[in-house]
Amino acid sequence: MHRNREVKSGQNGSIALVLLFFLLASPLFHPLSLSAADATIRVLLLDGKSARIPQKNEKVEKLGNAKGEVILSGLKYTGNIDVWRGESGLYLVNEIPLEDYVKGVVAAEVGSRWDSEALKAQAVVARTYALYQKSSSAVQKVPYHLTSSVMHQVYKGHSIPETIAKAVDSTKGEILTYEGSPIAAYYHSTSGGMTEDPLEMFGKSYPYLKPVETGSELSPYYMWEKRIPLADIEKATGYDGIRDIIIDSYTVSNRVRIFKVITGTGEYSVPAKDLRKNLGWEKLPSTMIMSLVREGDAYIFEGKGYGHGVGMCQWTTLEMAREGKSYREILSRFYPGTAIELYENREND
Repeated sequence: MHRNREVKSGQNGSIALVLLFFLLASPLFHPLSLSAADATIRVLLLDGKSARIPQKNEKVEKLGNAKGEVILSGLKYTGNIDVWRGESGLYLVNEIPLEDYVKGVVAAEVGSRWDSEALKAQAVVARTYALYQKSSSAVQKVPYHLTSSVMHQVYKGHSIPETIAKAVDSTKGEILTYEGSPIAAYYHSTSGGMTEDPLEMFGKSYPYLKPVETGSELSPYYMWEKRIPLADIEKATGYDGIRDIIIDSYTVSNRVRIFKVITGTGEYSVPAKDLRKNLGWEKLPSTMIMSLVREGDAYIFEGKGYGHGVGMCQWTTLEMAREGKSYREILSRFYPGTAIELYENREND
């Protein structure tokens, strides 16, 4: 959501204006209040990697709604599209049936050639995560439940491969619950051998999310090496004149908790998760760092895994599916103590 992974204020200008012209010219355009449909989800469509979401004090105005198809950055989205105008551009919110949304998430998050049981596991987790976000989302000026990016889980409104549609349909309505409520179904790409305690990443513990040993050797990010310029690290940490960086402490899953940054003015502690966020998810794939060596004006990071490491490891689900494990066995491995139930009538709980 994984992980891994907005309408840009510059580039999105032309896209937004063209889209707005299309909507205003359409006979379907009309003011609309929020839908009362039970099994739907509202997704803020983000264009590109540098996500831009409505800020707390940003002035926004709802322009209207259109039904049909909209193309944004080469991707086709269907359903209801609410158009909001902010201080630096437009916000587009796509309201669609939950099951259609889940298909779009599975298609974006994993490969269509993955084994069926792995696809089913991803479908249940994506559906659960969406309903959890829907039930916990606060009232916002631009009403949406989650975004289409790795800020939550990736959603792309393109055509859905038959294998994915079949896997989602076969688990229709199924979600993971704990004591009768949808769980915080975190997941990530590659664990590197063990999942992480959510307390380390998100500052909160969950009885059904505990570190477990995993495989994930099939992943291209099982082991990796990254060369990161010192200038980038200084910018990401906010400290100039860095003389050295050392690993100060580890989490229970052997991920780095704290880096110690040494400059001419002192020593400073930098949370590894903050360094990764500021550098960029792709530049530093995970905080499971095996070695860190200075080489000229750069540091060589050798590590394992991709993502925050909490919850289900997607590449391990593929390994387990190929070993003959069912999606229910896969889910019980990563979310012990949970139950699989149907989501009917849960939206209004």
